[in-house]
Amino acid sequence: MPKDLYEILGIARDAQEADIKKAYRKLAMELHPDRNPNDKGAEAKFKEVNAAYEVLKDPKKRAIYDQYGHAGLGQGGAGGGYSGDPSGFGGGFGDIFEEFFGDIFGGGGGRGQRSAGGAQRGEDFRYDLTVTLETVMNGSEERIRIPTIIVCATCGGSGAKAGSGPENCTMCGGAGQVRTQQGFFSVARTCPTCRGQGRIIRNPCGGCQGQGRVRSEKTLTVKIPAGVDTGNRIRLSGEGGAGLRGAPNGDLFIVIEVAPHPMFERYEADLLCHVPITFTQAALGGRLEVPTLSGRARLTLPAGTQTSKRLILRGKGLPHLNRPGVFGDLVVEVRVETPVNLSKRQKELLEEFDACSDSESQPESNSFMGKVKEFLDKMAG
Repeated sequence: MPKDLYEILGIARDAQEADIKKAYRKLAMELHPDRNPNDKGAEAKFKEVNAAYEVLKDPKKRAIYDQYGHAGLGQGGAGGGYSGDPSGFGGGFGDIFEEFFGDIFGGGGGRGQRSAGGAQRGEDFRYDLTVTLETVMNGSEERIRIPTIIVCATCGGSGAKAGSGPENCTMCGGAGQVRTQQGFFSVARTCPTCRGQGRIIRNPCGGCQGQGRVRSEKTLTVKIPAGVDTGNRIRLSGEGGAGLRGAPNGDLFIVIEVAPHPMFERYEADLLCHVPITFTQAALGGRLEVPTLSGRARLTLPAGTQTSKRLILRGKGLPHLNRPGVFGDLVVEVRVETPVNLSKRQKELLEEFDACSDSESQPESNSFMGKVKEFLDKMAG
């Protein structure tokens, strides 16, 4: 009796789509032939996992299976030879590599587009790169090491053993599609024998199990332009997954995330810096030294400066991404620090200061108290 598909993936029958995908990823990574060379048991389980996922990820196929079991699925493309997928089913590199790269761009869940002749463009991959605000200021070149998919060196990408090669599918004649007549209409559907590849491999390469591609790693140098922001994408053409049967490679998309900075807050090309000042500085004013991303700067602090007053240093912000030579501003917001842990003498001096203060030296406090008195008098009638 065939194994239950839910048991193969280790999930409940009411599992959600995300749970099905998560279970598949985990098992596919554990059992993939590249990780278990010469382990026929792991290879067989890998095929089972892919077959189960191919059914359960499709709502229509899953509904049929839930109602009729294996009998409702029919034989599909059974007995048609090797289609180019090591499992014999649809789950391939695209699903597995999502585990490394996160989201994959493009249609079909990350798989490249396939032509009628079976040539399939490689997958587009995404790589999240975190950069510092200093990098945004100056730009940089970052070296990254990523997992990727390359053409199998053993078979040169054909997927077939030496001395053999892919054969045209006899069912579809290499078109990847078969047509059936329904009344006056001709309906095209994916060939069940080659699953749209157009060709089948009867003697798969041992190096890639017929896939024509293998997993690898590579180091790339990425040029980060000054002024980038979180969410910006850098496209590296041809650095994605290898294409099938001579088709072009996919692309790699570097997605930027700018890390929080301990001193500055970013607002597009402008920077905001909160700078504490003493009670004395606020009252008397003077010269104030503040940090910038390129060093430090001095500005004049007016006498009588209040908390939250903003002082602007023009052109000391970040560069605009698409406007060379144009910079934003650095906004310095001062915060008056209230003295703490006062000595006896300090308290005495503050008390003397308070005693000789009047409405002219503390206009806001006196104005507020006047409004409070007026309000209470009205309340009293």
